[in-house]
Amino acid sequence: MQGAGNDFVLIEAADGQSDWSQLAVSMCDRHYGVGADGLLVLLPSDKAEFKMRIFNADGSESYACGNGLRCMVKHYIDEMTGSTKLDNIRVETRAGIRQARIHHTNGKVAQIQTGMGQPGIGHDNTPVTPESRAAGIIDITPVMSCPIKVAGTDLGLHLVSMGNPHAVSFLQEPVASFPLVNIGPKVERHETFPEGVNFEIVNLINRSLLEARVWERGVGETLACGSGACAISVAAQLLGYVDSQVNVRLPGGTLGVEWNGGGEVFLSGPAETVFTGNWS
Repeated sequence: MQGAGNDFVLIEAADGQSDWSQLAVSMCDRHYGVGADGLLVLLPSDKAEFKMRIFNADGSESYACGNGLRCMVKHYIDEMTGSTKLDNIRVETRAGIRQARIHHTNGKVAQIQTGMGQPGIGHDNTPVTPESRAAGIIDITPVMSCPIKVAGTDLGLHLVSMGNPHAVSFLQEPVASFPLVNIGPKVERHETFPEGVNFEIVNLINRSLLEARVWERGVGETLACGSGACAISVAAQLLGYVDSQVNVRLPGGTLGVEWNGGGEVFLSGPAETVFTGNWS
């Protein structure tokens, strides 16, 4: 399946006992496997309609994946329920329970909007709430800011957590010409981030449109990243660059993000099944 070019192998499983990390490495290899950014495992849950686990191409397990979440919800509706009446679905993830809103047109899924949880900022993932901002408890910019130097390049990073860590950099130069393949791995593994970090570079187009590229921890550059789009939008809004509804244009497509400045972030975008098959 794919969401804005962010592609996944999806497996339905009865239990979580397999070596999913090793399977992800084998399956996600683009020369000797299926080829994907990650492996999605759909498991039974006693807390929600199903449980989601996501393994990156290097075998590491992620806490959050917005595009993968939408793909899983679409698969669950199309292949496991066949229902055209489901409006809301609850999904158990490592980052907590996530809600998905399903919009139908002519009996088919037209759009899936997923709740991505409440963002946190800075190294301590300080939660952002309307009350804390109104009371001036959080001085947003210094908490979020993290300047570093990589390969002789000064980068102004803004740290936002969406269950997984993101470092967002707003650039004047076009993101298309930025040497992300060279700089991305160095930011991901910088000593400032002992567990690694997702790295986003962003151009501000206007107050409702951002253009970005993403270097994903454990994967490399991807055509899109749902949690990354959310982190970008949160950082941009906290800095006063954008309004509450934003489109993030990525190489693989455009994702929509809504955030009211406190509480949960909502993500919408495409999700499609590409093919089905057997792994021998």
